[in-house]
Formats: sequence, structure tokens, C-alpha cells
Amino acid sequence: MRFTLIGVILIFIGFGVLGVFGQDYQAATFEADEFGTCYEYSDEAPPKEINCSYKIFDQTIFFGVVLSLIAGGVISLIKGVKGNWDNKVKPEDMVGPGGNQNDDSDKPKDN
Repeated sequence: MRFTLIGVILIFIGFGVLGVFGQDYQAATFEADEFGTCYEYSDEAPPKEINCSYKIFDQTIFFGVVLSLIAGGVISLIKGVKGNWDNKVKPEDMVGPGGNQNDDSDKPKDN
């Protein structure tokens, strides 16, 4: 169950990061293909011309991080659905009612 939850959370975070910050990173490919020059945009200063390879490298790193989050989530989902780690608990490691067979605290004491 925990792998399924972790998988859903990782996939949600991956798509969330892509949706929020993806707009900033997709312009590099368009600028490099269409115009051949790339610009760094700032609110305080006019656009500054930069090397397109740096901007495309940043874009590649960003999408690599997003893909690794989503892939980690998918792997975790597969392990959660396919795996049985939660069910493979040794009897001596079980906690809760009926978990310890050697516990005599529930038995009435002979006085």
C-alpha cells in the first residue's frame, strides 16, 4: 500500500512541477530553432542575449528531473501493485493484537 501511495505522490509532483515551471523551459527550443539566438528574460532588465546551448542544457536537466520523478512514481506503482512486501512480515516482527504469541500479559495470573 505504501508503494502505491508513494507512486501516486511522485507522479503528481512530477506533473505539478512540469505544469508550474515547464513554461519557462520550453522556449529555448523554439528560440534556437526559429531565430538562432536565445535571450534571458528578467523583470528588472531588458532581454540579454545568451548562448542557446546553455539554455537548452538547463531545459534538458529540468525535463530529466521531471521524467525521473514520473518514472520513479510509475516504478513505485508497479512495485506496489505487484509486490507483496507488506504481507511478508515475520511473525516475531508483527505488532498489535495477536502479533506476539509469547506474550502472557493477557492470561489471568494464578495466585
